[in-house]
Amino acid sequence: MEIRLEQVSKDFDSVRVIEDLELLVHDGEMIALLGPSGCGKTTTLFMICGIHTVTAGRVLFGDRDVTHVPPQERNVGVVFQSYALYPHLAVAENIAFPLRIRKEAKEDVEHKVRKIAATLHIDSLLTRRPGQLSGGQQQRVALARALVRDPAVLLLDEPLANLDTGLRLEMRSELRRIQQATGSTAILVTHDQAEAMSMCDRIALMNEGQIEQIATPSEIYVRPRNKFVASFIGSPPIAFCSGAVSENMFKGPGFKFELPERLQAAAIKPDSAVTLGIRPEALQPGLDIPVSGMIAFVEPQGRETLYGLQLPDGNMLRSVQAGGSRFKLGEHVRWGLDRESLLFFDPDGSGI
Repeated sequence: MEIRLEQVSKDFDSVRVIEDLELLVHDGEMIALLGPSGCGKTTTLFMICGIHTVTAGRVLFGDRDVTHVPPQERNVGVVFQSYALYPHLAVAENIAFPLRIRKEAKEDVEHKVRKIAATLHIDSLLTRRPGQLSGGQQQRVALARALVRDPAVLLLDEPLANLDTGLRLEMRSELRRIQQATGSTAILVTHDQAEAMSMCDRIALMNEGQIEQIATPSEIYVRPRNKFVASFIGSPPIAFCSGAVSENMFKGPGFKFELPERLQAAAIKPDSAVTLGIRPEALQPGLDIPVSGMIAFVEPQGRETLYGLQLPDGNMLRSVQAGGSRFKLGEHVRWGLDRESLLFFDPDGSGI
């Protein structure tokens, strides 16, 4: 089922939280609404499922305008962060609830519950109550309840937020497997970029009620549209340095170099101010653009180490390097930049 939001806006009292939002989700695609708290991603999800009414614009499922259709008639399955299971009902009854509301035949309900429970590997838990389940098991039950009605659209509102780190990693791949197996069109709301990048076909990065960029995980990382996107996507975060471009050369704080070929034909005015974005993997020993500085911090992280390199003018760059700590705090080093991995932004913050 294709989903389209056309010029959608949402007001709460006199405050506009979503402004003329445009979004297209392809049939069978899993897309993430990613962004900081308060950016409007959950509000957008709730307008899609009908919990929030739309102030202006249209919501379409395929060719059907569902803008003013109540939630129960939209054929959507929703999994909330809290799971919202009924504590007094057994797992089987929780899963069957939306089917009983539709007054389906008892035999059909039992068959569908057994089938979806087997798909999610919870068929041995059908007689238990939610209070007797782990967080991961409750998450699967909530997902089974959403999927049992064979929804046209699956909406996931921070579904992994309450799980511990190990289980969250396991459930990322499990959710993706189930979505692909069922062929559902799915929308994931999350503030966790690792979830969005590992689970989804595309990411819609939101900020202050607007979509800053929609792209595949690799594209949004390698070619961010602006500084906000570049700073939000990536962990450890990107570092920025101010400089200027003249005659295809970038001159920054203590270093200068020839622009990558992809930028040499760009319309950059002579001596114009440009911001350089340097991701941690683009700063390594032995690369071709020399950068000298002092190691300001060392953070061992198991299989890799994060370093902070302080430049003579006080700018701080980050470098992620494989293995244990090879350099010491306070040591002066001469490393290098990977020219093709560097990002450039104009004075307005737009990517060049």
